[in-house]
Amino acid sequence: MTPELLASLCLFAFVTSATPGPNNALLFASGVNYGFRRTLPHLLGVTLGFTFMQLALGLGVGLVFEAVPGLYSVLRVLGLGYMLYLAWAIGTAGPPASSEQAGAKPVTAKGQPMSFLQASAFQWVNPKALMMCITAASAYAPPEQPVLGAFIVTAAFLVVGMPCCGAWAVLGSIMRGLLQDRRRMRVFNVTMALALLASMVPMGKDLFQGVRF
Repeated sequence: MTPELLASLCLFAFVTSATPGPNNALLFASGVNYGFRRTLPHLLGVTLGFTFMQLALGLGVGLVFEAVPGLYSVLRVLGLGYMLYLAWAIGTAGPPASSEQAGAKPVTAKGQPMSFLQASAFQWVNPKALMMCITAASAYAPPEQPVLGAFIVTAAFLVVGMPCCGAWAVLGSIMRGLLQDRRRMRVFNVTMALALLASMVPMGKDLFQGVRF
């Protein structure tokens, strides 16, 4: 891989990893509701789960999508359905439990943050993540060195993507102090649910453009 192509790959990894999407919206909301420490398994699940998927697709699992064209569409439909559920769960989340007294520990939202395994598995039904992996594997992995190319693409996303995703969780945890009020937290959760729904619009349009009624 030439230095120019590697630089282009890193830029692609940065832009796609840093811009809003289902993963970043969920990490940001988790940072606000649970803090960075409790969101850490979620963050590791996103980054390592995406890394595994990128490597698997780069090493040949992507051939399955070519052999079974409908599989990709099925996964995207499942992903959009699951994101609708996540948006509902965030938007209807109960208000945080109050601190017992002023100056006590920050309020903690009811429920549990997404686990490492849940976040890892979510990558396989996350339409944006799937499109990122397939695009990177087809555009940046040299066809004459497919295995080496797959590892380079995977490493680039791991090195560039983890800080980008982590920044969303950190930003969310920083904003916890501004959202101690129950009403503000409720407004925030509804806003994040709407943002997650908005992130689904381009993927939904792309998925259903080919549908004929």
